[in-house]
Amino acid sequence: MRERIAAVAIVVPFAIGIMSASAEDGDEVFSFQDPEIVEASGLVEQNGLFVTTNDSGDTGRVFAVDPSNGRTVGVISWPGEPEDVEALAPAGRHGVWVGDIGDNAKDRPSISVTRLPVAAENDEVPGETYELTYPGPARDAETLMADPRSGQLLVASKGILGGTLYAAPQQLSADGPNRMRELGDILPIATDGAFFPDGRHLVIRNYGRAIIYSYPGLEEIGELDMPAQPQGEAIAVDDDGRVYVTSEGVNEPVFEVAVPAGLRAEVSPTPRPSASPSPTKPPGSREGKELPEEEPRGREPWQWLLGTVVAVGAVAVLVRAIRPR
Repeated sequence: MRERIAAVAIVVPFAIGIMSASAEDGDEVFSFQDPEIVEASGLVEQNGLFVTTNDSGDTGRVFAVDPSNGRTVGVISWPGEPEDVEALAPAGRHGVWVGDIGDNAKDRPSISVTRLPVAAENDEVPGETYELTYPGPARDAETLMADPRSGQLLVASKGILGGTLYAAPQQLSADGPNRMRELGDILPIATDGAFFPDGRHLVIRNYGRAIIYSYPGLEEIGELDMPAQPQGEAIAVDDDGRVYVTSEGVNEPVFEVAVPAGLRAEVSPTPRPSASPSPTKPPGSREGKELPEEEPRGREPWQWLLGTVVAVGAVAVLVRAIRPR
């Protein structure tokens, strides 16, 4: 039975990703140059740096990367042995939350989040770790988000037929488990998410799609046109509402994803006073450029063919997995 479940878990996500990925190449901002970044599973843009972390199997550490050249300028680590790190979320202006929230077997009694400072230097810090529990059975999850207005943490489960968004308590306690509460349903196979600066909208992605939701209502208000990626598991939104995505793999690029004009107006925070100085924009920014407003293009014929081949392969794997032996 475990082998059958594993076959489904491996094949279905990649089939969904390939069949739903866009033909667009995206606007490449930079590529990771550090050979130690092999499975980028979280992404945060903060103070001109991009912060990422490897998927499960790595030690407890995050990488601060300079987007001007893609080089790592700081590695921040913390003691202990994380079980399955899968996500990052902003923690104020100078830190990140690390989400040790993966649970492929769905048998962890609790998951955890750790708050770390971020800087352009190597450092080992104690970190502040908090335990979280679900209001029911264990869940697998790869998405951690932080409300920019209140700092409250959200976790989205990774369900094949659809996930669920959960909210942690506003004030976390280090003395015991912090029980989360259910907020609503989200797209299937959620691999990451992030809030827009207004705090009233968030975006959640899977391997091939990214949907913008209202918050806290979780109404779908639009979808982003995503670039094709080997295993897209990370998405970030900066303070100006620009969206970035990346994928697992060595030397993977970080793309900026265009937010269509209508959605851009919907998710924009209250305009800043004109006298305020403009912050420095990271390399590859589309600021001052008109973003495409045409309807997303349909999938190319090769994508339909590839999707069909993958689907047939998936069925063959599943049939073999469930066949009596």
